[in-house]
Amino acid sequence: MTLKHLKVVSVLGMFILCFLTHFLYNWFPNALFSIFFPVNESIWEHMKMMTSSILIWSVLEYFLFKKFRINHNNFALSVFLEVVLSIVIFLITYLPIYHFTGSVFILNLIVLFISLYFVNVISYYILNLRPLHKEILGIAGIILVYIIMGILTYNPPFNYIFYDTVENKYGINIYEV
Repeated sequence: MTLKHLKVVSVLGMFILCFLTHFLYNWFPNALFSIFFPVNESIWEHMKMMTSSILIWSVLEYFLFKKFRINHNNFALSVFLEVVLSIVIFLITYLPIYHFTGSVFILNLIVLFISLYFVNVISYYILNLRPLHKEILGIAGIILVYIIMGILTYNPPFNYIFYDTVENKYGINIYEV
């Protein structure tokens, strides 16, 4: 297996993991899971579904790199950029569509798949770069992303991307509307 083949499999693996991570907090409601998995149906909380799928898959991917002896560099930096860019790409693509059509399940899936595809293409190129010696930066960045997600889960701003239209609230259990 080559790096290119693994990245193709990664798109599919991350996409499938999104379905699992969508429900993990409902199955195991606790403070730790509230940081990593969606606690409601807001647009923002679904970013955790995508980023946690990337993070979980990346752990598996790391072991696959070792098993298949796939040469790669900048792994932690690549994962950090996948996490951050997946949010950016998804929101830039999804929000205009949402504005005009509302939440349409098949469109949501298409945007999710496209976002995962593009971050894996970017990751492929980062993993092929010469060693940048930025692994600590990548790990710190991933931790910072999840700290921010945890803060925004418990203290969301009053903005429509944080609004759960199903339960009419912001955040995990606060700000009833």
